[in-house]
Amino acid sequence: MSVVIPVSAEWLTLREDVDARSRSRALALRAAEMVRAPLTVHDLGSGTGSMMRWLAPLLPGPQTWVLHDWNRALLEQAAAQPARDGEGVLVSVRTNVDGLGRLRASALAGASLVTTSALLDVLAREEIEAMVRACVEAGAPALFGLSVTGGVEFEPADARDHAFQTAFNDHQRRSVHGRRLLGPDAAGVATDLFGTAGWSLRVAETPWVLDSEDRELVEEWMRGWVAAAVEQRPSLRKPAAEYAAMRAARIARGGLRVLVHHQDLLAWPP
Repeated sequence: MSVVIPVSAEWLTLREDVDARSRSRALALRAAEMVRAPLTVHDLGSGTGSMMRWLAPLLPGPQTWVLHDWNRALLEQAAAQPARDGEGVLVSVRTNVDGLGRLRASALAGASLVTTSALLDVLAREEIEAMVRACVEAGAPALFGLSVTGGVEFEPADARDHAFQTAFNDHQRRSVHGRRLLGPDAAGVATDLFGTAGWSLRVAETPWVLDSEDRELVEEWMRGWVAAAVEQRPSLRKPAAEYAAMRAARIARGGLRVLVHHQDLLAWPP
């Protein structure tokens, strides 16, 4: 992942609980059946380590987690919040500051499992191709979680929802510093690449289901979602003010439910 897609520790912390309840526990337990202790898990684009804290208790120990991210500050925060394995023992953590743009199998040497969370949709095709190729060459199963697939559903719905959703998805597919991001197409591309390599696949739908209990997250997500749509399609700027105010009022009254669709992917060698 490149530094041109910044993410804050505050945003990662805000979404961690919702991510944890949304990920596919069934795929995680299936991955746990494929590995043997001691484990070395490589987490790509690890951020503050939320995937490690969620998954480590579902895997046998002892475990070593190698956290890869371009942001040193996020890695330091992740290392300061260690996880415990299925036996309640603290996992060992190593960090690796890198951009993942040209990931090679040598970077995954000795991996028992490779993981990501909320990463694929901010990558370009060549970056996902490099990740899949590295996993295939290393022979390590891959658990890629919470890839945005573009679908958003509001209850109650509004006639303007579709225009903002379409503009946001186009924004996710934009070109950034010469990189054409895949956005909501990324999960399907990764699945196809593993399938072409002859790997077995299992996919699970893992939507965020947000309601009045998630008010702070809904507010922050909504601001970013609308802002990205307007950036992509400036003609939405005028209706965005009224639309955002209407949605904010719904959120304040606890009268809004939002589904943000994601997929988890588990791929393993034949």
